[in-house]
Amino acid sequence: MHSEEHHNDIDLDPEFADPELQPLTHVERLNVDTIIVSDIHLGSEVSRAKPLVQLLRTHAFRRLILNGDVFDGLNFKRLSKDDWKFLSFMRKLSNPRKGIDVIWVVGNHDGGVADILSHLLGVPVFEEYVWEMHGKTLLAIHGHQFDKWVTTHPLITSVASSFYYFFQKIDPKHKASRFVKRTSKKFLRMSAKVADEASRHGRTAHDAAVVFAGHTHHAMDIMHDGVRYVNSGSWTDKPSHFIIVTHEGEVTVMEA
Repeated sequence: MHSEEHHNDIDLDPEFADPELQPLTHVERLNVDTIIVSDIHLGSEVSRAKPLVQLLRTHAFRRLILNGDVFDGLNFKRLSKDDWKFLSFMRKLSNPRKGIDVIWVVGNHDGGVADILSHLLGVPVFEEYVWEMHGKTLLAIHGHQFDKWVTTHPLITSVASSFYYFFQKIDPKHKASRFVKRTSKKFLRMSAKVADEASRHGRTAHDAAVVFAGHTHHAMDIMHDGVRYVNSGSWTDKPSHFIIVTHEGEVTVMEA
Protein backbone atom coordinates (compact mmCIF):
# COMPACT_ATOMS: atom_id res chain seq x y z
CA MET A 1 0.00 0.00 0.00
CA HIS A 2 1.06 3.60 -0.60
CA SER A 3 2.66 5.18 2.45
CA GLU A 4 1.02 8.60 2.02
CA GLU A 5 -1.75 9.12 4.57
CA HIS A 6 -5.26 9.97 3.43
CA HIS A 7 -7.73 10.46 6.25
CA ASN A 8 -11.51 10.51 6.13
CA ASP A 9 -11.72 12.26 9.50
CA ILE A 10 -14.29 15.01 9.06
CA ASP A 11 -16.38 17.14 11.37
CA LEU A 12 -19.53 15.11 11.85
CA ASP A 13 -22.88 16.05 13.29
CA PRO A 14 -24.03 14.42 16.55
CA GLU A 15 -25.99 11.88 14.51
CA PHE A 16 -22.70 10.22 13.60
CA ALA A 17 -21.86 9.72 17.27
CA ASP A 18 -24.27 6.78 17.05
CA PRO A 19 -22.20 3.73 18.14
CA GLU A 20 -23.56 1.81 15.17
CA LEU A 21 -22.08 4.34 12.73
CA GLN A 22 -18.51 4.14 14.01
CA PRO A 23 -15.58 2.74 12.03
CA LEU A 24 -15.22 -1.03 12.13
CA THR A 25 -12.59 -2.28 14.55
CA HIS A 26 -12.51 -5.93 13.51
CA VAL A 27 -11.16 -5.33 9.99
CA GLU A 28 -7.82 -4.02 8.76
CA ARG A 29 -7.93 -0.32 7.92
CA LEU A 30 -7.10 0.14 4.24
CA ASN A 31 -5.38 3.16 2.71
CA VAL A 32 -6.28 3.05 -1.00
CA ASP A 33 -6.73 5.29 -3.99
CA THR A 34 -10.31 4.35 -4.91
CA ILE A 35 -13.30 2.53 -3.45
CA ILE A 36 -16.12 1.46 -5.78
CA VAL A 37 -19.53 0.33 -4.57
CA SER A 38 -22.74 -0.17 -6.53
CA ASP A 39 -26.41 -1.10 -6.20
CA ILE A 40 -27.02 0.41 -2.78
CA HIS A 41 -30.77 0.81 -3.49
CA LEU A 42 -31.58 3.41 -0.86
CA GLY A 43 -35.29 3.27 -0.13
CA SER A 44 -35.60 -0.47 -0.57
CA GLU A 45 -36.32 -2.67 2.43
CA VAL A 46 -32.99 -4.43 1.95
CA SER A 47 -30.91 -1.24 1.90
CA ARG A 48 -27.78 -1.60 4.03
CA ALA A 49 -26.89 2.09 4.38
CA LYS A 50 -25.65 1.81 7.96
CA PRO A 51 -22.90 -0.79 7.33
CA LEU A 52 -21.84 1.19 4.25
CA VAL A 53 -21.25 4.29 6.40
CA GLN A 54 -19.29 2.09 8.80
CA LEU A 55 -17.19 0.72 5.94
CA LEU A 56 -16.42 4.15 4.50
CA ARG A 57 -15.52 5.54 7.92
CA THR A 58 -13.13 2.61 8.45
CA HIS A 59 -10.96 3.00 5.35
CA ALA A 60 -8.93 5.87 3.88
CA PHE A 61 -9.34 6.74 0.20
CA ARG A 62 -9.16 9.71 -2.13
CA ARG A 63 -11.85 8.70 -4.61
CA LEU A 64 -15.25 7.10 -4.03
CA ILE A 65 -17.28 5.89 -7.01
CA LEU A 66 -20.96 5.11 -6.46
CA ASN A 67 -21.41 2.98 -9.56
CA GLY A 68 -25.14 3.16 -10.13
CA ASP A 69 -28.46 2.37 -8.46
CA VAL A 70 -27.69 4.45 -5.40
CA PHE A 71 -31.47 4.81 -5.09
CA ASP A 72 -34.17 2.24 -5.61
CA GLY A 73 -36.63 4.74 -7.09
CA LEU A 74 -38.15 8.19 -7.00
CA ASN A 75 -40.16 7.87 -3.78
CA PHE A 76 -38.19 9.75 -1.11
CA LYS A 77 -40.78 8.74 1.50
CA ARG A 78 -39.33 5.23 1.40
CA LEU A 79 -35.94 6.44 2.61
CA SER A 80 -35.15 5.28 6.14
CA LYS A 81 -33.29 7.27 8.79
CA ASP A 82 -30.18 5.26 7.96
CA ASP A 83 -30.60 6.12 4.27
CA TRP A 84 -30.77 9.83 5.11
CA LYS A 85 -27.71 9.53 7.35
CA PHE A 86 -25.83 7.96 4.45
CA LEU A 87 -26.79 10.89 2.20
CA SER A 88 -25.71 13.32 4.92
CA PHE A 89 -22.38 11.50 5.11
CA MET A 90 -21.96 11.80 1.33
CA ARG A 91 -22.56 15.55 1.56
CA LYS A 92 -19.83 15.89 4.20
CA LEU A 93 -17.45 13.56 2.40
CA SER A 94 -17.77 15.53 -0.86
CA ASN A 95 -16.79 18.80 0.81
CA PRO A 96 -13.90 20.15 -1.35
CA ARG A 97 -11.82 20.73 1.78
CA LYS A 98 -11.58 16.97 2.23
CA GLY A 99 -9.77 16.40 -1.06
CA ILE A 100 -11.91 13.34 -1.78
CA ASP A 101 -13.59 12.94 -5.16
CA VAL A 102 -17.07 11.48 -4.78
CA ILE A 103 -18.37 10.32 -8.16
CA TRP A 104 -21.92 9.17 -8.90
CA VAL A 105 -22.38 7.04 -12.02
CA VAL A 106 -26.09 6.90 -12.81
CA GLY A 107 -27.92 3.54 -12.85
CA ASN A 108 -31.29 2.51 -14.21
CA HIS A 109 -32.96 2.97 -10.81
CA ASP A 110 -31.50 6.47 -10.37
CA GLY A 111 -33.43 8.11 -13.20
CA GLY A 112 -34.94 11.43 -12.16
CA VAL A 113 -33.21 11.42 -8.77
CA ALA A 114 -29.56 11.88 -9.66
CA ASP A 115 -29.70 15.40 -11.12
CA ILE A 116 -31.77 16.73 -8.21
CA LEU A 117 -29.67 15.29 -5.42
CA SER A 118 -26.34 15.91 -7.11
CA HIS A 119 -26.92 19.64 -6.56
CA LEU A 120 -27.94 19.12 -2.93
CA LEU A 121 -25.05 16.79 -2.13
CA GLY A 122 -22.41 18.45 -4.27
CA VAL A 123 -21.70 15.15 -6.03
CA PRO A 124 -21.24 15.17 -9.83
CA VAL A 125 -23.23 12.66 -11.85
CA PHE A 126 -21.90 10.83 -14.91
CA GLU A 127 -23.32 8.34 -17.40
CA GLU A 128 -19.85 6.81 -17.36
CA TYR A 129 -16.67 7.90 -15.64
CA VAL A 130 -13.19 7.59 -17.14
CA TRP A 131 -9.88 8.23 -15.40
CA GLU A 132 -6.20 7.51 -15.93
CA MET A 133 -3.91 5.69 -13.54
CA HIS A 134 -0.31 4.57 -14.10
CA GLY A 135 -0.68 4.91 -17.85
CA LYS A 136 -3.88 2.88 -18.00
CA THR A 137 -7.42 4.01 -18.74
CA LEU A 138 -10.14 2.88 -16.33
CA LEU A 139 -13.89 3.08 -16.93
CA ALA A 140 -16.77 2.93 -14.45
CA ILE A 141 -20.22 2.31 -15.95
CA HIS A 142 -23.27 0.84 -14.25
CA GLY A 143 -23.97 -1.71 -16.99
CA HIS A 144 -27.75 -1.47 -17.49
CA GLN A 145 -27.05 0.02 -20.91
CA PHE A 146 -26.07 -3.46 -22.04
CA ASP A 147 -29.09 -5.23 -20.55
CA LYS A 148 -31.68 -4.96 -23.32
CA TRP A 149 -34.37 -6.62 -21.20
CA VAL A 150 -34.22 -3.78 -18.66
CA THR A 151 -34.30 -1.08 -21.32
CA THR A 152 -37.20 -2.61 -23.29
CA HIS A 153 -39.32 -4.07 -20.43
CA PRO A 154 -39.10 -1.58 -17.53
CA LEU A 155 -42.44 -2.59 -15.95
CA ILE A 156 -41.68 -6.32 -15.91
CA THR A 157 -38.20 -5.54 -14.60
CA SER A 158 -39.70 -3.52 -11.75
CA VAL A 159 -42.01 -6.38 -10.78
CA ALA A 160 -39.16 -8.88 -10.93
CA SER A 161 -37.03 -6.62 -8.72
CA SER A 162 -39.84 -6.46 -6.18
CA PHE A 163 -39.96 -10.26 -5.98
CA TYR A 164 -36.17 -10.42 -5.62
CA TYR A 165 -36.20 -7.92 -2.75
CA PHE A 166 -39.10 -9.83 -1.17
CA PHE A 167 -36.95 -12.98 -1.07
CA GLN A 168 -34.12 -10.98 0.47
CA LYS A 169 -36.41 -9.52 3.13
CA ILE A 170 -37.99 -12.80 4.28
CA ASP A 171 -34.66 -14.63 4.22
CA PRO A 172 -32.15 -12.66 6.36
CA LYS A 173 -29.29 -14.94 5.31
CA HIS A 174 -30.25 -14.43 1.65
CA LYS A 175 -29.87 -18.13 0.84
CA ALA A 176 -32.99 -18.12 -1.33
CA SER A 177 -32.07 -15.06 -3.36
CA ARG A 178 -28.52 -16.33 -3.91
CA PHE A 179 -29.90 -19.71 -5.00
CA VAL A 180 -32.20 -17.99 -7.49
CA LYS A 181 -29.28 -16.04 -8.91
CA ARG A 182 -27.00 -19.06 -9.16
CA THR A 183 -29.56 -21.29 -10.85
CA SER A 184 -31.28 -18.82 -13.15
CA LYS A 185 -30.04 -19.42 -16.67
CA LYS A 186 -31.52 -16.08 -17.72
CA PHE A 187 -29.63 -14.29 -14.96
CA LEU A 188 -26.36 -16.02 -15.80
CA ARG A 189 -26.76 -15.19 -19.50
CA MET A 190 -27.53 -11.56 -18.65
CA SER A 191 -24.50 -11.30 -16.38
CA ALA A 192 -22.24 -12.73 -19.09
CA LYS A 193 -23.80 -10.47 -21.72
CA VAL A 194 -23.22 -7.34 -19.64
CA ALA A 195 -19.62 -8.42 -19.07
CA ASP A 196 -19.14 -9.01 -22.79
CA GLU A 197 -20.68 -5.75 -24.00
CA ALA A 198 -19.29 -3.56 -21.23
CA SER A 199 -15.79 -4.86 -21.96
CA ARG A 200 -16.25 -4.28 -25.69
CA HIS A 201 -17.54 -0.75 -25.06
CA GLY A 202 -14.63 0.02 -22.75
CA ARG A 203 -12.12 -1.18 -25.34
CA THR A 204 -13.64 0.46 -28.42
CA ALA A 205 -14.85 3.75 -26.92
CA HIS A 206 -12.08 4.46 -24.42
CA ASP A 207 -9.26 1.96 -24.98
CA ALA A 208 -9.83 1.03 -21.34
CA ALA A 209 -7.67 -1.58 -19.65
CA VAL A 210 -10.18 -2.09 -16.83
CA VAL A 211 -13.98 -1.75 -16.86
CA PHE A 212 -15.89 -1.54 -13.57
CA ALA A 213 -19.62 -2.32 -13.60
CA GLY A 214 -22.53 -3.16 -11.33
CA HIS A 215 -26.19 -3.83 -12.21
CA THR A 216 -26.04 -7.64 -12.32
CA HIS A 217 -25.67 -8.03 -8.52
CA HIS A 218 -23.04 -10.65 -9.36
CA ALA A 219 -19.45 -9.91 -8.29
CA MET A 220 -16.95 -10.85 -11.00
CA ASP A 221 -13.30 -10.33 -11.89
CA ILE A 222 -12.41 -11.74 -15.31
CA MET A 223 -10.34 -11.01 -18.41
CA HIS A 224 -12.47 -10.55 -21.52
CA ASP A 225 -10.80 -9.99 -24.89
CA GLY A 226 -7.87 -8.20 -23.32
CA VAL A 227 -9.99 -6.08 -20.99
CA ARG A 228 -10.27 -6.71 -17.27
CA TYR A 229 -13.95 -6.68 -16.29
CA VAL A 230 -14.64 -6.19 -12.58
CA ASN A 231 -18.18 -6.16 -11.18
CA SER A 232 -18.83 -4.90 -7.65
CA GLY A 233 -21.89 -7.09 -7.11
CA SER A 234 -24.55 -5.52 -4.90
CA TRP A 235 -24.49 -3.77 -1.55
CA THR A 236 -27.96 -5.15 -0.73
CA ASP A 237 -26.72 -8.75 -0.73
CA LYS A 238 -25.14 -10.55 2.21
CA PRO A 239 -22.24 -10.74 2.00
CA SER A 240 -21.88 -7.47 0.13
CA HIS A 241 -18.98 -6.67 -2.17
CA PHE A 242 -16.99 -3.59 -3.05
CA ILE A 243 -13.87 -2.87 -5.08
CA ILE A 244 -10.63 -1.26 -4.05
CA VAL A 245 -7.95 0.21 -6.30
CA THR A 246 -4.65 0.69 -4.50
CA HIS A 247 -2.31 3.64 -5.04
CA GLU A 248 -0.21 1.26 -7.16
CA GLY A 249 -3.23 0.45 -9.36
CA GLU A 250 -3.94 -3.03 -8.03
CA VAL A 251 -7.63 -3.99 -8.22
CA THR A 252 -9.37 -6.31 -5.74
CA VAL A 253 -12.98 -7.31 -5.16
CA MET A 254 -13.56 -7.25 -1.42
CA GLU A 255 -16.27 -8.91 0.69
CA ALA A 256 -18.02 -7.15 3.55
